[in-house]
Amino acid sequence: MADTLADAVELLYTVNPEQLTAEQQIALAQAYAALAQAERLDQISQQLHTVHQLIQSMLARWAEARP
Repeated sequence: MADTLADAVELLYTVNPEQLTAEQQIALAQAYAALAQAERLDQISQQLHTVHQLIQSMLARWAEARP
């Protein structure tokens, strides 16, 4: 997903808002907001993956320690 986000960022920042109509500027602002949300969701997903790995590791150790 990082490549997709990076590509979207690169594309959005090449747009010159001064050459857009008011409606296009609104759409661009919405795209910026959606991109920011996607980036935040990606960060949350990475954090959840880390937590999942930690829990899996703890469960594996717990299972090994059980008689």
